[in-house]
Amino acid sequence: MKLGFAMPHLLRLKATCQPWEAKVTGADQTRLAKWAEKLGYAMISVPEHHIIPKTHVDLSGPHYLSAYPTMAYLAGATEKIRVNSCIALLPLQHPAITAKALSSIDWLSSGRVSVTFGVGWLEEEFETLGVPFRERGAMSEEYIQAIIELWTKEEPAFEGKYVSFRDVAFEPKPVQKPHPPVWFGGDADAVLRRTARYASGWWPFLTKPEDIPAKIDFVKSQPDYNGKLTDVFYGFATTRVGDGHVIQKDPRARAGMTKQEIIDRLCWFKELGVTMSSVPIPSVNHLEDYLDYTQWVAEEIMPVVA
Repeated sequence: MKLGFAMPHLLRLKATCQPWEAKVTGADQTRLAKWAEKLGYAMISVPEHHIIPKTHVDLSGPHYLSAYPTMAYLAGATEKIRVNSCIALLPLQHPAITAKALSSIDWLSSGRVSVTFGVGWLEEEFETLGVPFRERGAMSEEYIQAIIELWTKEEPAFEGKYVSFRDVAFEPKPVQKPHPPVWFGGDADAVLRRTARYASGWWPFLTKPEDIPAKIDFVKSQPDYNGKLTDVFYGFATTRVGDGHVIQKDPRARAGMTKQEIIDRLCWFKELGVTMSSVPIPSVNHLEDYLDYTQWVAEEIMPVVA
């Protein structure tokens, strides 16, 4: 079991965020990224929304970074730790732009990029950006095919309903071969089928922990399963967030759990097929307390569950 680093103030989700996080600055996050790497955390992941309608601000919060620039910055501030998204909204920008952004980060970071794509759920966000919400699944299917084509082929060509290209050059190619690890986030059968076809990782959001094994079996049972599912990320705080970011109460996933409670839950996750998790951000008074807490997790929890 590996542990991702829970970076404060990447969002202000009402269900999970602590009040002190809103004071964390970009400079603080640079310091934290270096600290996470020093302590041996496996990954930092960046959530993404481009715009939040006023009707969703209460639960979702207004504060989200753009995934790819933020991943690039964090990769540039570090030397070893992996960067990921959680999630990047696949249908909301042209796949050539997405492919170029990710291959650029991978090339510059010497191969430290993973990406978790999602199809999105916030209909008003799609409307604002002029992207057809009801077609997001079909668009995502084409976009991931086009991205992989650009990453892996010397003479990429693709013909689809939403994107087409031929007689083009695309470099730099990613350092990682055949391409950076692709994960998909979400819980619907369509997401799991897409995971089976293209991905090596899955990031559930609304799936209950006890249902994870059945979902993994579903992925692996698909007739076009690529045989590459190696990673499943399930954070402690996942069960505190419901559909539409509605708050869910789960005392088993509260912040500030004891050492044994954290270890027991991580071991349970591992039995369910989870390969990576993250410990909830606790309610502390300031950043220095969080540095101490993440060091405690690294020293007391990480060796036991590794």
